[in-house]
Amino acid sequence: MNTWKEGWRQTRVEAMQRDYLPGWYATRGRRRLIASAVVVSLALLWADVAVSWNGVPGDGADLTDFTLLALSMVIYFPAVSLLNVATRGVVELAERDLDERQVGERLRAVAIAHRVTLGILVAVFVTAIVLGMSQGRDYSVPGDAFLALILALGLTHFVLPLVVSGWRLADPPGDDA
Repeated sequence: MNTWKEGWRQTRVEAMQRDYLPGWYATRGRRRLIASAVVVSLALLWADVAVSWNGVPGDGADLTDFTLLALSMVIYFPAVSLLNVATRGVVELAERDLDERQVGERLRAVAIAHRVTLGILVAVFVTAIVLGMSQGRDYSVPGDAFLALILALGLTHFVLPLVVSGWRLADPPGDDA
């Protein structure tokens, strides 16, 4: 019996096996360029956090926030889509849809990404503590900054394994014929 859930899973597996714009991610250098674009989009989100944290309402900070967020998303969505196809869904697909090599690659990518995410969380924690201590008891994190921080942390945590996987992916062996 084919349920909608099984149909959706099969559609995703097939989509990851199609070559969309293969020239864009055919070599390791190009995949690393795409992974770097994802990192740039994440950096723009983190810059948005800093602007939100330090911005004074009414001084153009809202326009800067929106511009950084929009630019980040314009880069983020196409780059993440290309990385998913380039890695054949190593991070995206369910484990039962992957072979042993892909499962091993996913585990390595997730382990590296979690170490990086832990470093980011420690840096955010230390920054919040230092700012809180230096500003006195009345200091609080602005609501806009808190929302931007949650978005940046969530997307960073979500996409970092894909970035690591795309960065590490080796070129396929060449034809010997």
